Amino acid sequence: MNRRVYLDNAATTATYPEVLKEMASYFTESYGNPSSIYSFSKGNRDALQRAREQVAGAINADPEEIFFTSGGTESDNWALKGTAFRRHGTKGHIITTQVEHHAILHTAEFLARLGFEVTWLPVDDNGRIDLEELERSFRDDTFLVSVMFANNEIGSIQPIEKIGTLCREKGVLFHTDAVQAVGHVPIDVRSMNIDLLSLSAHKFHGPKGIGALYIRKGVRIENLMHGGGQEKGRRASTENVPGIVGLGRALEISMEKMSFESQRQKILRDKLISGIREKIPHAGLNGPEGDDRLPNNINFSFIGVEGETLILDLDACGISASTGSACSSGSLEPSHVLLSIGLDHAHSHGSLRMTLGEDTSEEDIQYVLEVLPEIINRRRQMSPLWEDYLLEQKKVSI
Repeated sequence: MNRRVYLDNAATTATYPEVLKEMASYFTESYGNPSSIYSFSKGNRDALQRAREQVAGAINADPEEIFFTSGGTESDNWALKGTAFRRHGTKGHIITTQVEHHAILHTAEFLARLGFEVTWLPVDDNGRIDLEELERSFRDDTFLVSVMFANNEIGSIQPIEKIGTLCREKGVLFHTDAVQAVGHVPIDVRSMNIDLLSLSAHKFHGPKGIGALYIRKGVRIENLMHGGGQEKGRRASTENVPGIVGLGRALEISMEKMSFESQRQKILRDKLISGIREKIPHAGLNGPEGDDRLPNNINFSFIGVEGETLILDLDACGISASTGSACSSGSLEPSHVLLSIGLDHAHSHGSLRMTLGEDTSEEDIQYVLEVLPEIINRRRQMSPLWEDYLLEQKKVSI
């Protein structure tokens, strides 16, 4: 097998060659500690500031509002814990959703064990929250709302600007996990009334292990990392200069390409969706259609097929995809996102997520549409669940 079609860009992306080239000198030449005052380190301090400006420019923030972290998970943890611990022992109420990334879900669960109260908003069958239900959930002690910008599994884009406006009217801080959205869809933290925003470089062709948290000027949260005075005293640890340089440059390149790539990938996405519907009976699209969905995201459920088996079959044909989110792909539990949009366990276990990237071609889509129907048909012929499903469908039609 020589062909390789990579359709798991929501899990991670290939680092741009230009980014690697720019990072290289900070490992071997400009390797000084940016906190040092001698001239050898000045270039590194300048590089950090340049990256801050690149990130800020992508989301319409000020450079001084950008704080570098080890990735999206740390940024999410810092946003929630930092906001909660700022209350100095006074408990309170957090609102989030049932379909968040585990970095939010597990952090909110941790805070609940400490005595904070958490409301987990349900979502509709497209994975989007009800704004009226959000408004009804506010209490006098609500201090934070955290709603992801776009879902990592089914691609649902939330009504972020409306959520931000509502939070601003209520005087409640608004955090969004925008890990899947930054560099892929337009984001303006000012017009959207976002107070805190998480991002991660490896989702937009930057290096792994580096991310950032946007903290709106005037918002005070407790530190998550304690030690030295790096990041203006708000995030201790010697700065990962190569990674930060790579993050800034990767986001700059992604923003330059975003308008074109977004439209190109939407066309390929919709072609793959329509092709699967045409060629595979009883294939259920998970998540919304059109502009309410990330440009590169496709998620289907196939009754009578186990997702893990499907991934292995596709891999044998040179196609890399996933079932559920990459961070939980080793789990045998059905996706919490798919259960939250109303799917039963059988449909949840038969899910397939394919996420396109800059290297995805029309030929790749055609190849998937040749291979996938054959795999689904073969596996269904071996599945008692599929036979039971067909019998049930016959009873319903009588």
